[in-house]
Amino acid sequence: MRGFFVGRFQPFHLGHRTFVEDIAADVDEIVIGIGSAQTSHTADNPFTAGERISMIHRSVTGLATTTFVVPIEDLHRNSVWVSHVTATVPPFDVAYSNNPLVRRLFEEAGFEVRSVELYQREAYSGTEVRRRMLAGEPWRHLVPDPVATVVDETNGVERLERVSDQFDE
Repeated sequence: MRGFFVGRFQPFHLGHRTFVEDIAADVDEIVIGIGSAQTSHTADNPFTAGERISMIHRSVTGLATTTFVVPIEDLHRNSVWVSHVTATVPPFDVAYSNNPLVRRLFEEAGFEVRSVELYQREAYSGTEVRRRMLAGEPWRHLVPDPVATVVDETNGVERLERVSDQFDE
């Protein structure tokens, strides 16, 4: 059985990693969809789709479950979003999400939808990781080591500072 999990992953953090591990206990293969794949270089979406693919791929290497990482561009039309997703990613049997809109859209399209318990949500969120990066506070302990490596390789903190400064002017 193949499961599907979508998120922006800005950046992929330990909460995401735990979610993927929980899904891996249920299915043989996981498709991870990178939402808003066309968006980067903004305060809310600093990392490119390629950088997020690298973060996720490196972070899930070693799982016993086969994992596909697929970028998904925004469509901005909820009525056709699920068909857009299913045309973009490998076929899957069950969608995993805690997002009410995503759950509803997949359920309306006839998919089984499962939720997974959130892991320390107050600490493990992309918003919190980015906030810490901008504030110069420790953030590396919130992400898998390969994610910190990708952030370093791409000067991700500096980029986030630059794009965030654009909004302060």
